[in-house]
Amino acid sequence: MEKKKYELCVEVLRRFDQQGLLKNLVLVGSWCLYFYEDFFAGLNYTPTIRTRDIDFLVPLPPKIGKEVDIPALLKDLGFVIDFVGGKGYLRLNHPDLIVEFLVPERGRGSDRPYHLAKLKMNAQPLRYLDFLANNKIRVRFNNMVVNVPHPAAFALHKLLIQKRRARKDKSDKDTQQALMILDFIKEMNEFRKLRMIYNTMHGRWKKAILTNLSEMDREDIIKILSNTAI
Repeated sequence: MEKKKYELCVEVLRRFDQQGLLKNLVLVGSWCLYFYEDFFAGLNYTPTIRTRDIDFLVPLPPKIGKEVDIPALLKDLGFVIDFVGGKGYLRLNHPDLIVEFLVPERGRGSDRPYHLAKLKMNAQPLRYLDFLANNKIRVRFNNMVVNVPHPAAFALHKLLIQKRRARKDKSDKDTQQALMILDFIKEMNEFRKLRMIYNTMHGRWKKAILTNLSEMDREDIIKILSNTAI
């Protein structure tokens, strides 16, 4: 199952790349873990993915140049349109993978989908996604270039949202992934970039992260983040 999911993910990315979409999207969520292998080269970094969801962040305002019918593009792979909840959110469902689009939620927010007319899809607005879009890196993968959040931003974001999760299993997964990435950053002594990204965060966000780390008895990470000497 893991191999099938991985191969399908690669094919989705390949088709998006052929349409020129990848440069204007950011791959977020647990699938990012695969794309950090080069970043953590030389370490015992062996990510595993147990989720079907592959999430693509569309930074605002969208910079999608041409129209691409995403449902039609992936139809022959077995993806079908699925409606989530009662608000009209669209996602593409496959037995091995679910493709969804996200946009940053701003201001007072909205419970309505954000229409992506050029993609024949819509996106779910979520908080804190601007933070990921503003702290992304470009990685080379299978002759493609994929935008993903910097590993430090990925981990800090996971710590920030963990208590907002309705399901405990997802909250626990966020925690595990965040601490795994932070431990690898610690092993690399990559503290400068971690602190730089952390220091761009809103004060309330930083406080929430420190509180969460304290509850997990991770004073080692707290000390790294709190050290203002970069």
